Amino acid sequence: MKKRLLAMLLAGAMCASLAACGSTSTGGDTAEGGETGSESSGEGYSIDVILKTTASEYWGYVKAGAEKYMADNPDVKVEVKGASSETAYDEQQNMIETDLNSGAYDAFVIAPLQADLVTTLIAGKEDPIIAVDTDIDAPEVLSFVGTGNEDAAAMGGKAAVEAAEAAGWTEIKAIAISGVQGDGTATARLTGYQKGIEEAGGTFLVDEIQYADAVADKAATSMEAIMQNHPEGIAIIVCNNDDMAMAAARAAKGNEAYANTVFVGFDGIQSACTAILNGEETMSVAQEAYDMGYKAVEAAVKALNGETLEEFIDSGCSVVTKDNAQERLDTLKSYLGE
Repeated sequence: MKKRLLAMLLAGAMCASLAACGSTSTGGDTAEGGETGSESSGEGYSIDVILKTTASEYWGYVKAGAEKYMADNPDVKVEVKGASSETAYDEQQNMIETDLNSGAYDAFVIAPLQADLVTTLIAGKEDPIIAVDTDIDAPEVLSFVGTGNEDAAAMGGKAAVEAAEAAGWTEIKAIAISGVQGDGTATARLTGYQKGIEEAGGTFLVDEIQYADAVADKAATSMEAIMQNHPEGIAIIVCNNDDMAMAAARAAKGNEAYANTVFVGFDGIQSACTAILNGEETMSVAQEAYDMGYKAVEAAVKALNGETLEEFIDSGCSVVTKDNAQERLDTLKSYLGE
């Protein structure tokens, strides 16, 4: 904010100088096509982006989107970092505390591992703060950029029931392998999955939710427990992310009772698209993580420029199946320059 104040003072001084010299200009510089030119969107701004982790494909797209904004706007510096995993709470807390107090940044984009804790950390901060992927319930947060997780998961739940019916299941029961218990995003996805499955006529087994901390190896262990408890098979397994869905499907491979089980992931990453094409995952609820990163930085710059933001900026979602997985895969590769 200090940088913005300095820029405003310098601009005022330049205007005064021009007036003293008897300038006869009646308007701004004119760009090609006759349009009035505009000032740079964020001259000298430095935006700090702190993600849940940078150690996964999904967060790699968020990072790429944030950095693409910097590439499109060279006068904005974007620094992206993240914890080593989605359970490295202390690591992210230290990042946030250090950066908030460093004086090195004009605005902050934060994807919280523990939203309640971040609410305390940012209390009283006047610099613009944007929440990305997971909302932060605090007056200091100007906007939340992300997926409407509940609605997106409901879309996936309904599609899963349709796929289960098409696969020949007559008793459509669903079990969720979720992320970190208590995490706001995981809770919203659970709520959405349950809503979509039940509205489509399936049964969501609330008492059998498995929590696997959003990691593949724990999801595989959870799937083994599910198979032990349900030797007859389960029609639908819905997961908090794609890594977990793929791990669950691998764990069930070779079990005839689960040969037609619908495995649903969330994120729509490259590896999921490949797995769907190879029949190793059934479908994924795709977030637009790249757009999420781009729009979050864009919102931070708009806030620094004095614009009023929407409280929620939806980055979009879709359901990826074998019919559209190749198109999605090609798009994701282009984001990373592959």
